[in-house]
Amino acid sequence: MEIIDAIILGIIQGLTEFLPVSSSGHLELGKAILGDTSLPQESLLFTVVLHFATALSTMVVFRKDIIELIKGALKFEWNEDLQFIAKIALSMIPAVIVGLFFEKELEQLFGSNILLVGCMLIVTAILLFLADKAKDTQKKVTFSNAFIIGISQAIAMLPGISRSGATISTSVLLGNDKTKAARFSFLMVVPLIFGKIAKDILGGELTYDSASFPALGIGFIAAFISGLFACTWMIALVKKSKLTYFAIYCVIVGIAAIIWSLS
Repeated sequence: MEIIDAIILGIIQGLTEFLPVSSSGHLELGKAILGDTSLPQESLLFTVVLHFATALSTMVVFRKDIIELIKGALKFEWNEDLQFIAKIALSMIPAVIVGLFFEKELEQLFGSNILLVGCMLIVTAILLFLADKAKDTQKKVTFSNAFIIGISQAIAMLPGISRSGATISTSVLLGNDKTKAARFSFLMVVPLIFGKIAKDILGGELTYDSASFPALGIGFIAAFISGLFACTWMIALVKKSKLTYFAIYCVIVGIAAIIWSLS
């Protein structure tokens, strides 16, 4: 992979991980447009590295929240902080199950499956449109909500389904406060990404040759920096109920992707 391609894909990942337009879907579209011919395993490695970068950017943006959660948990009391961590753990279960038992099937969906991406982007658009019309409340995410949101996160492992879009939309449709929904959505993915990377490293699945290291490094930096910007911007957009614009965007890109795949 060329350095310029890695920069472009890194920026795409950083922006679209937090904006509700599907980072995985846009990465697949970007690879197709740039003519990426890497093997599925190599393509997945690059995707994992970029997701790792955006997980770090999430931790930077929410560093105060994370520190407070850790301090609260260390009190070893069933307080609000420990309950929040428990909800995060509960939300991970569906994605962990899908990742453990359907990993190979998921890998086959990556690698320029443009038709699937286009169709799933339209599904994302529907979710965003419905969420934008929901009434704002002060309700916090409950344990049952956390598990349902976790199911949305598992479904969003499909390329074209926005993880942030699906989880925030599900949370809002369940009646939760939009700001709290965004906070929960962004924090719930961090341990999942680190867990996935740890599993792949320990299992020897994340391998690369020295020639690919510069591209991986540059892509990582581009995704991290753009992720910092997008995460902060997305929080403000959710508060102002501006998701419909992203729904329109997803419809346009989804239709274009379907036409591209059939031409």
